[in-house]
Amino acid sequence: MTVLAPRAVETAERMPEPQGPGVRRRRRSPGASPWWALVFLGPTALGIAVFYLWPTVRTLIISFTKSGPFGGSEWVGIENYTRLFQDPELIGALRNTAIYTVIALIGIPLAVGIAALLNTAGLKGRSAYRTLYFIPVVTMPAAIALVWRMIYNGDYGVLNAALGAVGIEGRSWLTDPNTALIAIAVVGIWAGLGTNIVIFLAGLQGIPDTIMEAADLDGAGPVRKFFSITIPLLSPSIFFVSVISVIGALQVFDLIYMMLGRSNPAMPNTRTVVYLFYEAGFLDNDRGYAAAVAFLLLVIILILTIVQFRLQKKWVHYE
Repeated sequence: MTVLAPRAVETAERMPEPQGPGVRRRRRSPGASPWWALVFLGPTALGIAVFYLWPTVRTLIISFTKSGPFGGSEWVGIENYTRLFQDPELIGALRNTAIYTVIALIGIPLAVGIAALLNTAGLKGRSAYRTLYFIPVVTMPAAIALVWRMIYNGDYGVLNAALGAVGIEGRSWLTDPNTALIAIAVVGIWAGLGTNIVIFLAGLQGIPDTIMEAADLDGAGPVRKFFSITIPLLSPSIFFVSVISVIGALQVFDLIYMMLGRSNPAMPNTRTVVYLFYEAGFLDNDRGYAAAVAFLLLVIILILTIVQFRLQKKWVHYE
């Protein structure tokens, strides 16, 4: 018995456990194979590689070449970058782009305030207001530019007519170098306001009602609740909107192109980095120089985005 007992125990351990009527044998799922991950990630990874990574690498390669008058290209090293940093138009384009970006960021607190008003309980016509604010987002940029060109017109524009009614003399907003960039930035804020409002409304609706009820019990007023509760809890949405707003403002081109035109006397004060890229690549047919401008803009956007992600640790609250 003492010799057979260990063998009996060993045999019992090898025997499969009895399966009851309600117990199913666990089988290995076919989805556990790593090849299934490649099947689902493959199309997305392929699209990113073809439409994002390869164009970026191709642009970097072209920036070290010089295009010939009849096609073809010649490797010139860093000549395009040397020429770029010595170009006086680059400083002006960077300055105009920075001014436009700063003005465009004014739309963020404006969108927060409007979203807070639209989120007020019992507000009548809230859906209609949301639709009205979102209409510019789905409107073609050409139509937006055409309408605002008529509004800003110095001779028969609606804006000057309204200012004249209250005794203020109007001006030619789009041809005055002192007001052209600001006028275009106002249009950019108006056109993108609907997207920001929708994002902030989603963030506001995610704030628990219990927190607001607790603040009411503590005697906090609407202003105190807005700045002490709403803004901190909405900070992730504000951070996201600030990132996409900066990236979009740095890439502004369509409004400037359609509202001003090349012969506009205010163009030197409104030419942005992307417009500089357009002139070099499509008007002067200097693809190498245009690629250098595009890659410089890519580096600027990358640096500013990294800075924003570093700074968000100090003011964004995720809990």
